[in-house]
Amino acid sequence: MSASQWRRAMNRQPMAPVARPRPGAAPVTSAPPARAAWARLRPRHGIVLILALLFPFVATPFFTYQVAAQSLVLGLIALSLTFLGGYGGMVSLAQMTVAGIAGYAMAVLGTSSSAAISLGWPWWVAAPFALLIAVACAALIGWLSVRTEGIYTIMITLAIGVAFYYLVLQNYSIFNGFQGLRELHPPDVFGVDWRKPVPFYFLALGCALAGYGAVKWIVRAPFGIALQGVRDNPRRMAALGYSVVAHRVAAYAFAGLLAAVGGILLAWYNGLMTPGSVGTSWLINILVVAVLGGMRHPIGAFVGAVLFVLLQTFAIDLVDRERFNLVIGGVFLAIVLCSPDGLLGLWAKARARFAPRQTMTTPTPRRQA
Repeated sequence: MSASQWRRAMNRQPMAPVARPRPGAAPVTSAPPARAAWARLRPRHGIVLILALLFPFVATPFFTYQVAAQSLVLGLIALSLTFLGGYGGMVSLAQMTVAGIAGYAMAVLGTSSSAAISLGWPWWVAAPFALLIAVACAALIGWLSVRTEGIYTIMITLAIGVAFYYLVLQNYSIFNGFQGLRELHPPDVFGVDWRKPVPFYFLALGCALAGYGAVKWIVRAPFGIALQGVRDNPRRMAALGYSVVAHRVAAYAFAGLLAAVGGILLAWYNGLMTPGSVGTSWLINILVVAVLGGMRHPIGAFVGAVLFVLLQTFAIDLVDRERFNLVIGGVFLAIVLCSPDGLLGLWAKARARFAPRQTMTTPTPRRQA
C-alpha cells in the first residue's frame, strides 16, 4: 500500500453504530433545555432583595444615605473592575478614572456652581452624553492596554489615572482646577426629590440591581463565554477565529458603562467633583473593594463596598483619620492571606467545613432472573 493510499484509509472515519432501544426499554429523550435566568434564582436571592427593599424603612437616614447608598455606588464602580478582572483576566486601575470622567462630563454639560463653565443642559440630555463620553474613553483605555498583560496592564491604567488626575487639577477653563465643580444634585423627577436619603437609596439600588443583572446575563451569553475563553487561553481562541483584541476592548466598554453610571451617582452623592475624587488613593480603593469581596463573584463588589464603607465611617472613632489607610491595609492583608477569593471565599470555606458530610454507598446489584 502506498503512502497516499494509507493516508486516505486513515482519514476515513468509521460510522458510529446506531443505538437501538431494547424491547420494553424507556424511550430515549433529548437533553433538557437550559434553565431560564429566573429559574436559577434561589430563596436567598429573594431574601436579600426583600431586606434591601425594607432597609431604608427601618434604618436611620444616616445609615440609609451614608452607609447603604454609598456602598451601592462604590459597589457599582467596583463591579466594573470585578467583571474585567474576574471574567476577562484584566486588572484595570482606571475604573475610577472612567467614573470621574462621567461625573465631570455630567457637571460640565449639566448645571453646577460654576455657571461660566457648565453648559446648563437638562439632565436627560446631559446624562446620556456623559455616559457616551465615558464609554468612549473606557474603550480607548482598553485599546491602549489590552495588548499587554499582568503588571504592564496595571501600570498603563495607573498611568492613565494619574494623568487624568493632574489634568483636572491643573486645568481651570474646563474642570475649575483644585476647586472642582460643586452643587451637583440629582434632578427632581416625577415630583420626587432624589436628593433625600430614601429616594437616592432606591435610585442607587435600582442602578446596582441593573448592573448586577447585566453582568450575570452577559457572562452566560456567547460574548461572555468567549471572553472567559480569551481569559484562559487567548492563543487558542485566536486560532479558533475569535478576535482577542475586539473582545477585550468590548469588555472595557461594557465595564466603562457600569463605572460611568456609578460615577454620575457618585457626583450626585457627594454634590461635587474635585480632583480628590479621582486621586491615586481612590484608584487603589476601588481595587481594594473588589478584592475584599471576591473578584470571581459579581456580588462580591457590593460585599466589599459595605465592609469598606463601614470601616471608613466608624474606624475614625477608634483611630486617627490619618491612620485609616493603615486599618484598611491590615484588614485587606488579613482577608487576602486567609482567602485569596475574599470574603465570599471565606464563606464558601465555612460552608464546606460545617456542611454535613455525605457518605458514599454502593448500590446492591440486582439478581438476574
